[in-house]
Amino acid sequence: MNVYDFTAMRGNGQEVLLKEYEGKVLIIVNTASKCGFTPQYADLEKLNREYANQGLEILGFPCNQFAEQEPAENHEIQNFCQVNFGVTFPIFAKTDVRGAKAHPLFSYLSEAAPFQGWDLNNPKGNALQTFLKEKFPQYLNGNSIKWNFTKFLVDRSGHVVKRFEPYIQPLDMVDEIKKLL
Repeated sequence: MNVYDFTAMRGNGQEVLLKEYEGKVLIIVNTASKCGFTPQYADLEKLNREYANQGLEILGFPCNQFAEQEPAENHEIQNFCQVNFGVTFPIFAKTDVRGAKAHPLFSYLSEAAPFQGWDLNNPKGNALQTFLKEKFPQYLNGNSIKWNFTKFLVDRSGHVVKRFEPYIQPLDMVDEIKKLL
């Protein structure tokens, strides 16, 4: 099994076979427009512009499961991403990424790259751990996605290589991305 075995819905309602991205290095990320990590859109777009011609593709999946930080409709999300961050990579329809209604792609990603814990020496990692422990302790259980902007790096064969938790900045992924390009 790999990511090419799944389909996903684009923001315009069109269903896409992820097999369409076969042969590409992928970053699959759950996003939100009203999150403290939302500025990561800018660096994701930088990665897109820098490495797309070498085979990198970024797939954004808005999600409203984390403190309702993505309340907008799909067309509004698309507009927000383009206007505020110049996003040119695909933004899919709002998607559940954890729990009983999680999209099968995200269930697969979470099991293929299990949660490895937080880097508590990283101030943002420590802050996110503390926040979740206080406000959403149930999110800390298991391998499911813990918060917005969890990033999965996928090789050209559709296999998950690594999971990057929300506090890891997209540009900090460059060395791992270059290994796969």
